[in-house]
Amino acid sequence: MLNPEEQLALLRRGTVEIIPETELLAYLQKGIPLRIKMGVDPTAPDVHLGHTVVMRKLRAFQDLGHQVVLIVGDYTATVGDPSGKNKTRPRLSHEEVLEHSKTYQDQFFKIVDRTKTEIHFNGSWFGKMPFSEVTRLMSQITVAQMLEREDFAKRYESGQPISLHEFLYPMMQGYDSVAIQSHVELGGTDQKFNILRGRELQKIEGQSPQVGVLLPILLGTDGREKMSKSLGNLIGLNESAQSMVHKLINIPDDLIESYFTLLTHRPLQETEGLTQKIKDGLQNPVELKQALALDIATQYHGEVSAQEALAQEKKIHSGEALPEDIPCLTLAAGEAWPVTLLVQLGWVKSNGEARRFIQNGGVSWDDQKILDPQAKVQVTQTHLLKLGKRNFAHIKAL
Repeated sequence: MLNPEEQLALLRRGTVEIIPETELLAYLQKGIPLRIKMGVDPTAPDVHLGHTVVMRKLRAFQDLGHQVVLIVGDYTATVGDPSGKNKTRPRLSHEEVLEHSKTYQDQFFKIVDRTKTEIHFNGSWFGKMPFSEVTRLMSQITVAQMLEREDFAKRYESGQPISLHEFLYPMMQGYDSVAIQSHVELGGTDQKFNILRGRELQKIEGQSPQVGVLLPILLGTDGREKMSKSLGNLIGLNESAQSMVHKLINIPDDLIESYFTLLTHRPLQETEGLTQKIKDGLQNPVELKQALALDIATQYHGEVSAQEALAQEKKIHSGEALPEDIPCLTLAAGEAWPVTLLVQLGWVKSNGEARRFIQNGGVSWDDQKILDPQAKVQVTQTHLLKLGKRNFAHIKAL
């Protein structure tokens, strides 16, 4: 059993902010199981590693004896969380949300202990709430408070429309905390405003206010933007071990330290400062990426599958094998310019960048190097296009 200070140190790992930390310590000192809230709007069926940052923290609370309460936002999802958005989200039907929630829960419980989790659909209270209660709750939040939110403020200043139903969202998320009497709510840094509304509403309703535990937004495999399906920079929980390992070994070096911290249990004293050690030439990044990939793939696929995937990836890196699920670009039979193919595949940003790769001998067609940036290739069947040792695509004739 860890004492409250030791529990707090464990829970602090990888967090950006705890609001306020003193209250979390006070809750832990009571020695009672706390109610740890996480709300999810299943607007899409798939879960990726970015989502697991919060899920892993939920599991850490469970391992310390606390109760996780999962709020499935079957009503909030039909409104759409405006956090970080520069335009109104498309509204989903209730049926779409319920269908997505089934797949979401299957993946959620790969990390979180189902036996220590309560599941509530917020439609069970919002669906029964009279309009008089809605207006009472809305009176607790002012328009000025809403416009303190950076995303709303930017949209207002730029003339982007803000629909009134979007103002409902923070109130609804806050009321979820009242409904289940949460002690702690977890979320990404983009959820700070909404979590604070929960604290305020709990105080108004005579409850002890929840503590907010904010976690960082995981960058995707490109190292530039948050992990997202729409950006194609994600690693999904339902991906094969081979796909996971291949993507993790190819992440930018700057992501290694944060991925170890947020996605593994490796001790912090081993992972802190890895980025600087790599820059100083004191640490081999390839070895670290292999260890990271093995750790994460083992979590979701078991050690045997992860080891097999890593062995296959080493063959791919050495040119002895091709990765699974490589992209396929279908073209009309005839001539094609490799420069435009590289751009179409998203491997380079411009024709000029593509030409430089070709001039440096980094591009091949059916294992034959292309050295002339102006050269054309003949598309007659299914061909293999390579950029370096890590990018592969089949180019197929119609």
